[in-house]
Amino acid sequence: MMSPSERIGRATPYILILLGTLLVLTASQAMISLAAQAYLSIAILLCTLVIRRRPGHFARLLMMGLSTFISLRYIFWRLSYTLEFENWFQTSLMLTLLFAEVYSWIILFLGYMQLVWPLNRKECPLPDDESLWPSVDVFIPTYNEDLSVVRNTVLAAMAMDWPADRLHVYLLDDGRRPEFRNFADEVGVNYVIRANNQHAKAGNLNHALAHTSSELIAVFDCDHIPVKSFLIRTVGWMVQNRDISLIQTPQHFYSLDPFQRNLDISEHIPPESNLFYGLVQPGNDFWNATLFCGSCAVLRRTALVSIDGFAVETVTEDAHTSLRMQRKGWESAYLRETLAGGLATESLALHVGQRIRWARGMVQIFRTDNPLLGRGLSLGQRFCYLSAMLHFFFPIPRIIFLLAPMAFLFFGENIIYATPLAVMTYVVPHLLQSVLTQSRMQGRWRYSIWNYVYETAIATFLAPVVVVAFFAPRRGTFNVTAKGGLITKDYLDTRMVRPNIVIGCLLVIASFFGIHGMIDHRATPVLFQTYGMNLLWTTANLLIVLAAVTVGYERRQVRRAPRISAQLDIVLRDPEQGKRYPAQTQDLSKGGLSVTMLGPLPQGVQVVEVEYINKRDKITTCVPARIVNQRDVLVRLEWMSRDTQDETAIIEMIFGRSDAWSQWSNYSNDKPFHSLTILTRSIANLLMLVILRRARQV
Repeated sequence: MMSPSERIGRATPYILILLGTLLVLTASQAMISLAAQAYLSIAILLCTLVIRRRPGHFARLLMMGLSTFISLRYIFWRLSYTLEFENWFQTSLMLTLLFAEVYSWIILFLGYMQLVWPLNRKECPLPDDESLWPSVDVFIPTYNEDLSVVRNTVLAAMAMDWPADRLHVYLLDDGRRPEFRNFADEVGVNYVIRANNQHAKAGNLNHALAHTSSELIAVFDCDHIPVKSFLIRTVGWMVQNRDISLIQTPQHFYSLDPFQRNLDISEHIPPESNLFYGLVQPGNDFWNATLFCGSCAVLRRTALVSIDGFAVETVTEDAHTSLRMQRKGWESAYLRETLAGGLATESLALHVGQRIRWARGMVQIFRTDNPLLGRGLSLGQRFCYLSAMLHFFFPIPRIIFLLAPMAFLFFGENIIYATPLAVMTYVVPHLLQSVLTQSRMQGRWRYSIWNYVYETAIATFLAPVVVVAFFAPRRGTFNVTAKGGLITKDYLDTRMVRPNIVIGCLLVIASFFGIHGMIDHRATPVLFQTYGMNLLWTTANLLIVLAAVTVGYERRQVRRAPRISAQLDIVLRDPEQGKRYPAQTQDLSKGGLSVTMLGPLPQGVQVVEVEYINKRDKITTCVPARIVNQRDVLVRLEWMSRDTQDETAIIEMIFGRSDAWSQWSNYSNDKPFHSLTILTRSIANLLMLVILRRARQV
């Protein structure tokens, strides 16, 4: 039973949204002179610059309202005053651009609704009486992944802090491989196979669901390694509220994704996935619309049974499953605590393949189980799911925006019937307000401009998939994302960047057309300004396309076990002399570790025992390691694991600590100009790298 103050707090966002929407809709339709529009935009921009430095929800809501107001004025102006139908070709180009703009505005508005009041849910403690703790089945599905990847997750799942008689780990092997069966028998986990691979991952999970019985089910992709306290920190909500069907946690990736590695920005720019797990999911949680993401989550068996198991109708079984549970009235929860770490896609090609499946699946859900239709969902839930599904239509508008200025520069077709001054008076405030507002909202989770790079790098590959899935939603199959691969040398993946190279060449040619047009029409102000405006648009597009191309320059990656930065107090013990030497780790991997000593190790010491004790997480490690090299107080060691027990101890030390991934959000808040600088510098650095390597080869 909520108190009156809690009811007021819960209702406040709805009231503010309703009042704000009514005011904005009313005011944004008032048509005024061009000069008055300019003065209004400047006044609102100045207010925004003052407000964005203020903390709190009210400042965020006010910025969102001002941005919505300015953007609505732009859209109403576009629809009312800038459409002129001359011929079929010009009309087609004009309506195509208008479609892209309306889509972008819808996504902007839905994004504001989705993030209006992110819910920063805290952990819910479990009952002191352990007899009240539920039993948990842990599902680890696998198909073609290497055993070296899978065994880390299995051993970590077995080591989770939970009563042994209520923790059951299942390795679900759709590859039906003998070495996996032998491994399962060796470590003592349940090995489950089925006769066929029907419905891919969802079918694998449903098969296990039918052969298990625990109250709760934890699901981990086979490369996602949970911390020991995963269940302790998540299950409390499931015990406290029996109506919660799902509690999702972030999927954190401890290896670099293609953008971070290939653009060399890992220390400067948040990973692409941080926006979704750091901000979008807490926003969904406010609306009781948390999406199941297929891993790092706990689900209630009765909720799954009520919808006949994991959804099999689309290739994104995770999001569809949560949608179906919420249609049945089940609640969901999101805990923004990184309690597992996994492997990111190693290359741009694998990244694109993964996004193709996501795009296909979300468009399939949009067509076959549209959240705007049917019963069971609240308005907020419908908006959140609609936003998630419409987002994956982005490839088509993205390509349209890249090519749009060529309509005038190549063909002389006006696709916005207005003077350049009028266009800039409406479009510049719209863009500035949305950039500043999203910069404030997204903060340390996503930096300005980078969204365009992420989208442009994959848009040409996803666009045909989106179109096919929209018109033929039953087509398409589940594709498994490969993890744990190697890149033996630096190279440009021409197959993945060829479409953007073509677009880049067209933009360069268009730029020459723009410069030539400005020179030829310098005596005609309107034409001169029109060429200049389209040249500016083309230049901005070219910068984004260059960044997208450089992502395809794959960097060498030959470490199967990525190094993870961690400063842990340890002791190196000389087993022969019995002496102990305090040290601190610098980085750790499954293969070894680097440590800093208080003083140099004595000559002749070749093997030591690494001792680490973590009382909070009940981790005790004592594993031998061979000294690989030593430079003064910096020592590199290689693990000498003797058995599975040693391997488990190493995994717990690296991945099992509660604070193993606590640094995932340690980025400064976004500054748009700084973000642009990083983008430009990244492109320049990689271009110089390629040029220098070519020069050496010559």
